[in-house]
Amino acid sequence: MAGNEDAIRDMLQRFAHAFTTGDGAGAAACWQVPALVVSAEGNRAVASLEEVGAFFGGARAQYNAQGVTGTRVDVQRIAWHTPALASVTVRWPYLDGEGREVGRSEASCYVVHVAGDDAKISVAILLGEA
Repeated sequence: MAGNEDAIRDMLQRFAHAFTTGDGAGAAACWQVPALVVSAEGNRAVASLEEVGAFFGGARAQYNAQGVTGTRVDVQRIAWHTPALASVTVRWPYLDGEGREVGRSEASCYVVHVAGDDAKISVAILLGEA
């Protein structure tokens, strides 16, 4: 079973650009609410796109403080559950101002809903630094 992987990859590219440039609204456009964020620290229900935007709008400053100015999408795996529902494991390498990996990265697994050429994150499982 397979679905539109290009829609997923395109959405993840937009998502990466948005949160690395501090574009909270752009990051929120990649989500479907209500959503759920799951991490070792606990779970969080996300009721509105404004919540998503506020969270990712501040991510740039947090990363810049660590010398990280960007990332890129490194899709590790896409598992299709239905033609409209996939689990996507992504590695987000930390990049410096020259686009070089700084030796650290984060990983996440997303449940993504796909409708035609539109993909949205419904669940994010934050796996932490890799």
